[in-house]
Amino acid sequence: MVMIDETMEMLNEFIIDRSPETREKLVLQSVPLVHYLLARMGITQERGSDYEDLAHQGLMGLIEAVDHFDPKFNTRFSTYASLRIRGKILDYLRTSDWMPRNARKRTRMIQKTISALWSENSREPTEDEIAARLGIKLEDVQQGLADSNRILVSLDMMIEVDQEGGSSLYERLGDEKQADPSEIFEKESLMEEMAGAIQNLPERERLVLSLYYNEGLTFKDIGKVLDITESRVCQLHARTILSLKAMMSHE
Repeated sequence: MVMIDETMEMLNEFIIDRSPETREKLVLQSVPLVHYLLARMGITQERGSDYEDLAHQGLMGLIEAVDHFDPKFNTRFSTYASLRIRGKILDYLRTSDWMPRNARKRTRMIQKTISALWSENSREPTEDEIAARLGIKLEDVQQGLADSNRILVSLDMMIEVDQEGGSSLYERLGDEKQADPSEIFEKESLMEEMAGAIQNLPERERLVLSLYYNEGLTFKDIGKVLDITESRVCQLHARTILSLKAMMSHE
């Protein structure tokens, strides 16, 4: 609470005087948020220089958030900054074409297969069923889900990977003249539809979503709770979100 109060005090001060010193303090104080969001996206320091590049992009998003935040958004700075940071990171992942072409093709096939199987069976498909339909190894499906998780899947960042020019929610709602973009996402009808879809998911998948979105845990922390690896949580999260997308598109 003290940290939040101090941040708001500095933000109010910066909005009035636009002091470079205050701006620097705000950015430095919020740098941990960049690393926290990277961890929540399943991006760890094991990626070496790639991690540093992504952290830099996140930092640029944070700086933009400091420069453009307006109390009239009627939302917490951390919420607004998180949207900016994630947007920058996801934009970089897409435009840098970090994923090999065959891996990108695999993620599209997996998404389409999940949608097709859901339509046929009215339930979330297993990874074995996805592998059988595509005629590929289970390990390839799991790797494809892990890759998908790093470029598309989040309840608040629904990116269409089956479209080359697919844009993120961040891009579509980036107009500075609008109210807080997160508020636009939280439209009652969409939230009700999504809540209903989530109730149709298996218990473990619902738990993963709850721990990630409600409790704010990272994939690594969720792995400790469920006694599975971080990479396995990453795969489960991806499959769950893709299943939600398929379910909602067929309702």
